[in-house]
Amino acid sequence: MILMINIQNKREGSKMKEEIFIWLGLLIVFLIIEIITVGLTTIWMAGGTLVALFLCLAGFNLWCQIISFLIVSFILLLFTRPFAMKYINCHHEKTNYEQIIGKVVKITKKVDNLEETGAAVVNGLEWTARTKNTGEILNPGDLAKVVEISGVKLIVEKYQEG
Repeated sequence: MILMINIQNKREGSKMKEEIFIWLGLLIVFLIIEIITVGLTTIWMAGGTLVALFLCLAGFNLWCQIISFLIVSFILLLFTRPFAMKYINCHHEKTNYEQIIGKVVKITKKVDNLEETGAAVVNGLEWTARTKNTGEILNPGDLAKVVEISGVKLIVEKYQEG
């Protein structure tokens, strides 16, 4: 009888060790993903995993660990994400792409779509430029408005003041 109880305890002990390694592995994976992405993507699941790991070490069954993982992860996500997004990622700057559309630029080289020529300066950088309307030609010194960007080319139209 004592031998049977001892064998059952060893079996449960090895199962607990497996669960500990699974939770540790998940914690490491979530933290690595968080470090790589730096976008607060998996930090909440890492918190849930940590709670589940402590419950595993305390001897709680697997279902209790899984449910606690899900609940803690959800609660952390629900209550801390808005705070984190507001105060941690508050320095969002527009990319060059977003800033350039709508700007008035100065043409530095003749813009002719048929000859595949043209350049304009934006924020001190020279960009390849093409007109929105194929037949339109812009000369050096003309002002143009950026209407879109296609790849690395500005798509412009003649700027009309007023």
